[in-house]
Amino acid sequence: MSQDSEINSNSTASSYTSAFISTYESLIKIVSHIELRSDVRRTARAVRLTNCLRKNLTEDTLIQYLLNFGLLKNSELNARLSSFLIIEEDEETDSAMSVCAIEFSLELEFYCYFLVLIFLIDQKRYNEAKACSLDGITRVMSLNMAELDSVSVLAARLYFYYSYSYEVSGDIAEIRWNLLDWYSVAALNHDELGQETLLNLLLRNYLHYNLYDQAEKLRSKAPKFLSLSSQQTRRYLFYTGKIQTIRLAYTDAKESFLQAVWRGPVAARGFRIQCTKWTVLVRLLLGEIPERTVFMQSGMERILRPYFELTNAVRIGDLELFGNVAEEFAGTFISDGTKNLIVRLQHSVIRTGLRSISISYSTISLAEVADKLKMHSRNLLADVENVVAKAIGDGAINAKIDHANGWLISKETRDIYATAEPQVAFSSRISFYLNLYNETVRALLLPSGNDMHDSRRSASQALYGELLELLEEVRDKYLKK
Repeated sequence: MSQDSEINSNSTASSYTSAFISTYESLIKIVSHIELRSDVRRTARAVRLTNCLRKNLTEDTLIQYLLNFGLLKNSELNARLSSFLIIEEDEETDSAMSVCAIEFSLELEFYCYFLVLIFLIDQKRYNEAKACSLDGITRVMSLNMAELDSVSVLAARLYFYYSYSYEVSGDIAEIRWNLLDWYSVAALNHDELGQETLLNLLLRNYLHYNLYDQAEKLRSKAPKFLSLSSQQTRRYLFYTGKIQTIRLAYTDAKESFLQAVWRGPVAARGFRIQCTKWTVLVRLLLGEIPERTVFMQSGMERILRPYFELTNAVRIGDLELFGNVAEEFAGTFISDGTKNLIVRLQHSVIRTGLRSISISYSTISLAEVADKLKMHSRNLLADVENVVAKAIGDGAINAKIDHANGWLISKETRDIYATAEPQVAFSSRISFYLNLYNETVRALLLPSGNDMHDSRRSASQALYGELLELLEEVRDKYLKK
């Protein structure tokens, strides 16, 4: 009798919901899929299929039944994993869905660790998740290189959820030495996927506490090799971009973020949003203004609104508006970890405003400059003078300060009549008139095959004649001098 028929015929099993039974059957297929032929691709596919079922993994009983099916019921591993679950006594003795116990492979062993671990994470039982993941990783450390190759995908998931369970409970710093030790072991065993995963977890650990120098030191010394996981590559590029941004390497940071977005799938919406936020800030720090379409991406308009308002304030150089936006969305910027970059952007706002002023005014008092920038301080004129002097020193504006009289004297050459712009515009207008004249002449010379509308044709010819006279007048006036 098959497993399905036993479930349907048993009175105890019939009390379970259809969703419960359907999920259980799907898990059995995944286990059978692993047992049929174990390799890295099959294991990776099993992980993806299990992730699709996560929303249905809501009961300890379901996980226990799967453990009893996949593992020997009285095995040490089954007992160890079952200790992380909450099973009532009557459910422990119920064997309606726990038949067909089979010998289990190494891949199945780590798949069961993974299954129990994601269940505990989703149920927010983080203490049990810490213990379960550490137990699984300890088992990983005992494997030789050949054995590790077959379970590298599942081992990487154990590393990730181990770090995640500590991160959500706020004590991520205490696991840093464990991650470093495991990273060294992965390097010695040539476990490249493990190295990628643990390197990203270490970078995430350092960045969580703003330890950018230590993160850059680790990143620069980490060996480079062909990436095995596009997901780990995206995370690495994102963390690298954050490090480069803090270290003022804005051009490199922009490239890292753009590559991360380009490599990210459309479904990874949260990751793309985070990359877009940082890309916007880096472009603003570079003096670029992101296109409006960046903020209008499907499903991102509301989330990116704070950064759109910030971009608008930088674009027009309004210091007061910039301050209001920074204050209004302060909570968002703090949670995104971009508050320090917002403070840096204030200088960009001032430079943008000063460039606009220096182009519009040949001479303007420093008091008026402060008013247009909407600067407010106790020593206003002294502060404005310092800000203007810094902008001149940085090359942001071409001007000088008359310290004696308190004036800003611009050296910008923006008089269009001193350039070729008027001549270009006049030539364009002349070309338009000539083209219109030629088109009119050709229209008058075209024969008409409709003799039934003589009056209408005569009126049209008269109108063309008047237009032709006007064009000839323009031609004689401007082109024959």
